[in-house]
Amino acid sequence: MTECLENLVGENIEYEIAESEHGNRIVIFLSEMKKQKEFISLFSKLDDDLLKFIVDDIDNRIDDDCVFYLRLDKQDFVQGRFKVAHDGDVVSITGKVMSHPARKEIAKKNVLDFISSLRQQGTNP
Repeated sequence: MTECLENLVGENIEYEIAESEHGNRIVIFLSEMKKQKEFISLFSKLDDDLLKFIVDDIDNRIDDDCVFYLRLDKQDFVQGRFKVAHDGDVVSITGKVMSHPARKEIAKKNVLDFISSLRQQGTNP
């Protein structure tokens, strides 16, 4: 799992141990990104179908606090595929979207512009 995460976000990964509601041990991996090139690297690894899903579902991907949410299926993820999760076994991508002023509509536009620029530059397969 760590190797798959490193392929997606680089080597800056921390982890913490938690306990599930049933008493099982859970390992939570965390990575923080702050630089544009890190976001470009991450989003350029997502396939065009997933980027299209994000664009089509942008209203549900960003909340009123300008936070972006995407949950990937963990079983597909470890096999090198990025698919939207429909259960609780996930790799969660969450991030605050820069927008001035901080409004959902501006954050949505910024994410859409970012994805569009990736596609135009041919950064994404």
